[in-house]
Order: sequence, then structure tokens, then C-alpha cells
Amino acid sequence: MILTVTPNPALDLTWHVPHLDLGESHRAPTGVGRAGGKGINVARALHADQAPVLALTTAGGAVGDEFTTELRGSGIPFEIIPTRAQTRRSLALVDEATGEATVINELGEPLTDRESIELLRRTRELAIDAEAVAICGSLPRGLDANDLAGLVADVVASGVPVLVDTSGPGLRCAARASASILKPNLEELREATGCDDPVDGARTLLDDGAQLIVVTLGSEGLWIVDAAGASIRARLGAPVRGNPTGAGDAAVAAILRTIARTGLRLGDRAALADLARTAVAWSASAVLAPLAGDLSDRTADLLDDVVILDPIPEHS
Repeated sequence: MILTVTPNPALDLTWHVPHLDLGESHRAPTGVGRAGGKGINVARALHADQAPVLALTTAGGAVGDEFTTELRGSGIPFEIIPTRAQTRRSLALVDEATGEATVINELGEPLTDRESIELLRRTRELAIDAEAVAICGSLPRGLDANDLAGLVADVVASGVPVLVDTSGPGLRCAARASASILKPNLEELREATGCDDPVDGARTLLDDGAQLIVVTLGSEGLWIVDAAGASIRARLGAPVRGNPTGAGDAAVAAILRTIARTGLRLGDRAALADLARTAVAWSASAVLAPLAGDLSDRTADLLDDVVILDPIPEHS
């Protein structure tokens, strides 16, 4: 079983418009509301691939009720930590002319001390039986970077690989807690490390204590750099157009699926190439799907379109 943890989920609301003109009124087909947040999107992609997965998250209020109802209908195994505050919402406006999405994310209300403690406790319990754990998305107020670091350190100490996909101080704290895998995008990496170069930023996180860094670069693919000095860059031969919301989450799902099957094989360039190829293909497949968390029916074909580029020099 792969465990995904989403501390700050959202009800994702998506509308598609023929062309988005800021400041103008638009008419659009009926929008779609579904349970979202990075870890939920990861679980959705894994479930679609028939991987055993459990999504642990929080929910509260009327929006939380809608969130839970949709999640139950999806068939994804899940567990909810109830919250006093209402679940936040995320709004995506997809411009079909350009394929670009404009996203507005509510910050969400803070967790109480009791809710934070329960989420951390339950994660530790469920992680014992997991093949891999992913902690994904922003941290709600009431759950800070030190809480994340303590959780990561405990799960790693139990022998279970932990992937963290977050931003801000949590990224560095997770690295210092010896996270198995970190998956920042370039902006998140720059914010956390101050490095403009993705490889320099990745090596900063490795020096902090992380084992493997996957830096996603949007249409430019991704870099993988590990603590053993191995590195791989991969991208599609030609970029695809569509809704990029959830593409990074699909990459996380692909990484987890691969790690659960083969383990974390540091220093093995062939294994890293397979990991990179799968992550790029799943990410592109998500871009071609209409909603975050879905994969298109072109995933297998996209695997053949992934290009592995010349590796960077060994980490000295």
C-alpha cells in the first residue's frame, strides 16, 4: 500500500472557457467540483493505475462534506481527520485557446492543536504498513515545518521511503530530516535554496540530508540528482498542450509507483532513467487529461516519446 498524506486539501472547482479575457464576463459549460490537493491527485492517479493506495487527509464544514462525498464516489480508499474549520477551495479557469490554467487557491483555515496531533499520529500509524509514503502540498496553519520534519524523520527511521512535495521552509526541513525523495518545481527550489540553477539547488538539498531530488521543469521535463552522485535529465521530444494543473502530482505518482516496485536505487543510472522516463510520461499524460489527478489514454505512447539527455557531471 502507498500512503498519501494531504494536510491542506481543497475542493477543486474547474471551468473551461473558449478564451479567457481578464476583466470580462464569460459563459462556460457547467464546471466540475472534485476532491483535490496534491496528495489526493497523486492517490487518484495511482488508483487509476490499479496501485494499492490509501489517501489520508482532513475535511470539515459544508465544503468538506462535498469533498468527502466526491472522494467516496471516486473509489479511492481514504481516511479523513475531521476538522472544525471548513475545507478550502481551489478555482481553476482553463483557457482552451491557449491550454493555460489560471488558478486561485484559498489559504484555508488553521488546524487546531488537537487536529494537527491526530493527523501526525495517524500518519505514523499507517506508515508502518506502507511501501512508500508521500506527504504533499502546502502545510496549513497549525502544522509547521518542524512538525513535518519530525514526521519525516520518524517514517524514514522505520525503513519506509518518504517523498515530500511541498514548498517554503518545509522543503529544507524535510531535507534535513533525511527525506528519501523531494520533488520541488524550479520556483519552489529557488525559493528554498536561493539557487537559480536546478542542479545547484538539488545539491543544496542533498547536502542538507535528502537522498534523491526530482526537480520538475514544466514543459522542459525534469532533473533527477541523487546523493550517490548520479543524475539524469529527461523531457518529451515535443511538448504537449493542455491543462498543466496536476502534472507534478502525476509525476509524484509515477515516482511512488516505481519506488514501491523496485526500491530506491541510488547511484544506478539505468534505474534513474526508468524513473525519469515514467515520471515525464505520466506528467505529460496528466496535461492531456481535462482534470487534475486524471491520466489520459496516451500514457503508454508518451513513454516512447521521452528523451533521456546527457547526464551532468558526477557530484564532486
